Amino acid sequence: MTTEKIDGVSVNTQANVYFDGKCVSHGLTLADGTKLSVGVILPATLTFNTGAPEIMECVGGSCEYKLDGSSEWVKSSAGEEFSIPGNSKFEIRVTEPYHYICHFG
Repeated sequence: MTTEKIDGVSVNTQANVYFDGKCVSHGLTLADGTKLSVGVILPATLTFNTGAPEIMECVGGSCEYKLDGSSEWVKSSAGEEFSIPGNSKFEIRVTEPYHYICHFG
């Protein structure tokens, strides 16, 4: 199921802009202190590093991703998610705007 709305959040109004604007997100904090980011990745192939484990939830569009140490690209579409270990990296390949929620920790 695709998340369409997140209630009861505090939003960081300053955008996080990465890769010359190919990825733009806003940080959210839920009432219980849980941190998320909501954003969009424009067509590109990018490499992200992680500190904490992350779950990428696709809410629109699609992507292909490749986890560190893997040679296989895996497709993820709206309503699907994938997990990235902490202290790792992953590549993401996008051919259409990819809208996501990143769940940390």
